[in-house]
Amino acid sequence: MSSEPDRHGVRWFRDRLRLSWVQKTLVVGAVLSLLWMYLVPSELNRRLVVDGVLLIGGPLALGLTHGNRLGWHIDRVAVRNTVLLALFVLPFYVVGSTLPTIRAYYPIWTTSAAPVAFGLHAIKLLLLALAAETYYRGLLCVGVKEIGISAVFISPVIYMLHHTSKPPIEFVLSGPTDVLFGAVDYASDSILPSVVAHGGGLVLLDWLVLHDPVFDPLLVIQLLEWLPVPL
Repeated sequence: MSSEPDRHGVRWFRDRLRLSWVQKTLVVGAVLSLLWMYLVPSELNRRLVVDGVLLIGGPLALGLTHGNRLGWHIDRVAVRNTVLLALFVLPFYVVGSTLPTIRAYYPIWTTSAAPVAFGLHAIKLLLLALAAETYYRGLLCVGVKEIGISAVFISPVIYMLHHTSKPPIEFVLSGPTDVLFGAVDYASDSILPSVVAHGGGLVLLDWLVLHDPVFDPLLVIQLLEWLPVPL
């Protein structure tokens, strides 16, 4: 029969092992990130499966067991902020589509401008964006709103790490983009703004790259030549 001090010691140790919601989020987030980097395939359909399981299934499983929707909801504020964010990032995708490094890299997965082929391609890109935003902005930002606005600064480092293989200009901008998307989602209590801005941007970028630049890229290069990265 255990003595009272022994039971107290076991209870004290168990309490110290009990993680808060934020701590669980960070631990699960780190594990999912490592698994994703190890398992992520290059082929698009397989990528959809891996991203769906790890970046959507993993966060939602944790969130739903703790009564946290991770920003998976829509209301008037979310819709308004979605429109505003989409309009704000639109010029960046249009300008970016003219840069030689971007045009050499995209589309990541082979497609064509034929309506049916590109339509299916676009749906897949939107699903990838939903997965990414559920992880970065849902789990690691909106999901931990209880810590305040500092939540928007949790994922930028991971987001940049996952963009190391992208064109240099995209890698440099990935950190500020993460903070911007996180701040809008935080204010909206919804990941809808970043899902639309990210997914719609990917679709638009691929469409633009499949066609001639909308304007002379030399003008953009001359304006941005002060940047310390190749364009």
